[in-house]
Amino acid sequence: MASSEEKTSKALRKIEAIHGLAQLTTHIRTRKSELPPRDSFPIEEMASTAGQQTRLQFLNAQTGHSFQYLNGVAPFTDLSQLEGNIENYIGMTMIPTGVIGPLRVTGTAANDDYYIPLATSEGALVASYHRGAKATRLCGGVTSVCLVDGVQRSPVFRFNDVSGAVSFLSFVYSRREQMDEIVRAHSRHAVLDDVRANIEGNHLILTFEFQTGDASGQNMVTICTNAICTALVPEAPEKPLAWYIEGNYSGDKKATALSFTTVRGKKVTAECELSRAVVEKVLKTTPEAMADYWQSSTIGVIQSGAIGAQGHVANGLTALFLATGQDAACIAEAATGITRMQLTAEGNLYTCVTLPNLIVGTVGGGTGLPTQRECLQLMQCAGAGNARKFAEICAAVALSGEISIAAALSAGHFASAHQKLGRKK
Repeated sequence: MASSEEKTSKALRKIEAIHGLAQLTTHIRTRKSELPPRDSFPIEEMASTAGQQTRLQFLNAQTGHSFQYLNGVAPFTDLSQLEGNIENYIGMTMIPTGVIGPLRVTGTAANDDYYIPLATSEGALVASYHRGAKATRLCGGVTSVCLVDGVQRSPVFRFNDVSGAVSFLSFVYSRREQMDEIVRAHSRHAVLDDVRANIEGNHLILTFEFQTGDASGQNMVTICTNAICTALVPEAPEKPLAWYIEGNYSGDKKATALSFTTVRGKKVTAECELSRAVVEKVLKTTPEAMADYWQSSTIGVIQSGAIGAQGHVANGLTALFLATGQDAACIAEAATGITRMQLTAEGNLYTCVTLPNLIVGTVGGGTGLPTQRECLQLMQCAGAGNARKFAEICAAVALSGEISIAAALSAGHFASAHQKLGRKK
């Protein structure tokens, strides 16, 4: 995904404001050994009440948070908390939740060891991601940087001919200050960053791109865009014959070619260099085998016509989304990405993953529900001011999973791991 000069400059200014660029560079390159070692997380293949309590007590001691709803101590009875989340309510669908970590992340906002909740019914998933997290931490952790962000809504307008589309576009661009005022009147957090145009015959698609603060922002951008269009259409000298709030162009909840030419949500890139010793001891393979497998698998995924080139980013992100109250359908776009693995001159393995469409938030949506809030608290990501941190953690989790699956496939352990952990005995 290439960014325009203006967007790139804005992103650099944001990083500079959060963490001076020179300071950030020094911080990333020198921080690998600063954090003290953590006690080993108590792992268990088969679920048990005793193991559950041991892990909850461990996490309480490590994070200072108690988990009353995850633990089942506090029943969920206040159904008013579901306002805006569900219609025709009948009850809860329970999904088992496990934890991996600690996952060490260094970025512009995420700078700590984190325990990551993953809600899934797929055996072997949590164990695989935990192994990847362990390998990265033993090598100093994952560097994960949120680069740019923006959420779009793309209404489409239909005219008699192309001249009508051009005339309307000229009118819209002359009303930028009015559009900003409309946005401020309808949201305390949304900021209109850009308005892009795409003319196709007598159709005009306008893509309104917003900053949405710490919310994932899907509803926010819909409301603001609708308000802009409702106000401007009656005033336009050339009125559309019809218009629709979404022209199916923004990429909302689908993997599209636009994934790598723009951003939806947050674009994050994460990297880690794995030492040969850790690859051999923890991942039970070699850097050469992993790099060779990844080269072959990348050729395979290109031939399949997939958008992006990665292993199973959707696995970890879906589990993390479910645990933390994200919009699970956004996985369709969030899981587009590129993973790369290559040998270094020293014989280590450089790994990285880039996710251009992370639609995530730490306020709004399902993030305030009881267990989802506790899962966000577990990662120090609950509430305002934490969306950027959460996005950087998401990418680090994705990289952990890519590392583990590449190791298993390169060493021939993939089938046996699922035979052991993914089937009923």
